[in-house]
Amino acid sequence: MAGIYFHIPFCKQACHYCDFHFSTSAKYKDEILLSMLKELEMQRDYLGTETIGTIYFGGGTPSVIAPAEIQRFIDQVVKQHHVSADAEITIEANPDDLSPQRVKELRQTNINRFSIGIQSFFEEDLRWMNRAHNAKEADAAIKRVQDAGFENITADLIYGYPLLTDEKWKTNLGKIHELNIPHVSAYSMTVEAKTALAHFIAKGKQPEMNDSQSADQFTYMISQLREWGFEHYETSNFAKPGHYSRHNTNYWRGVSYLGIGPSAHSFNGETRKWNIANNAKYLEALLADKIPAEIEVLTPEDRVNEYIMTSLRTMWGMDLRRVDEQFGSGYSGEIEKNAEEFFDKGWLERKDNHTVALTDAGKLFSDHIASELFIDQESK
Repeated sequence: MAGIYFHIPFCKQACHYCDFHFSTSAKYKDEILLSMLKELEMQRDYLGTETIGTIYFGGGTPSVIAPAEIQRFIDQVVKQHHVSADAEITIEANPDDLSPQRVKELRQTNINRFSIGIQSFFEEDLRWMNRAHNAKEADAAIKRVQDAGFENITADLIYGYPLLTDEKWKTNLGKIHELNIPHVSAYSMTVEAKTALAHFIAKGKQPEMNDSQSADQFTYMISQLREWGFEHYETSNFAKPGHYSRHNTNYWRGVSYLGIGPSAHSFNGETRKWNIANNAKYLEALLADKIPAEIEVLTPEDRVNEYIMTSLRTMWGMDLRRVDEQFGSGYSGEIEKNAEEFFDKGWLERKDNHTVALTDAGKLFSDHIASELFIDQESK
């Protein structure tokens, strides 16, 4: 079943490492939200007649807008599409937004899954990142959401940055275990161009990130979370059985989705499109009854290469039968030929006669391996 993603482009403040599209100004917030509802109507045919199985509010920080506004988006999806009775409906939230009153209000909506941006349980780390919440709020927000009856919760963590010693990383993971959170999304700190962190490093005010530290903390996390019953079902995601993010899993398995809002992306198997990452220009276009998006028609090679990249990130791996059946015969042979060196290195393994997956060692080189398996468009 298809998914719908809403990009809410507002944040209280800018994290030093973030390069997602957002604004710290709430000016024109109401107009942007109305324009997103208008875009939803204009894009209603993009997914055809597919049933909607997931709705996801990301950003930015969706928890900065009122629960009533979140529910309004959900209601419009229900009016315009056939939505599964057990649809997964997720909201990303920062701990400082999850006051008792806000959680109570969210309980009255159709939201049934929380993605909480914890990042760290250490005060000095949160200040270094320029997060809006503090360590006490991180702990309290999780308990507050659980006490309200929400069980489907994921916590975001970041590793591989200078302040995070291995002991602190063990403590962060231990808190996840202690709080009985069933899903973890963990990301290595990366330095993106034009962020405050990149500026600080360029000026010598912060050290470079350490790849060895990141690899060691990633490897420890795999081992420790596995011991606690988590499945490493995608490169950056771990879940107790039955608690996978259905929405994000659909991305990695090539399921269609519609993205609404500034900078949002959409994919329906044949085309990919992405909206302009500018609030003012997005608003101007929608007021003129236009969708400010660039569209790419995917070639067969584009489609198979995307499948290689996304499927290898998952524990289910790449199904070579699907490659030939869905994208065209002959591709699987080229992929297998390119994969030989990675089998020899112990970075790839065969799960059965037709499925290829990364080993734990290979997970450290997933992007490199995928790029080496890509089909050369000029050769076809």
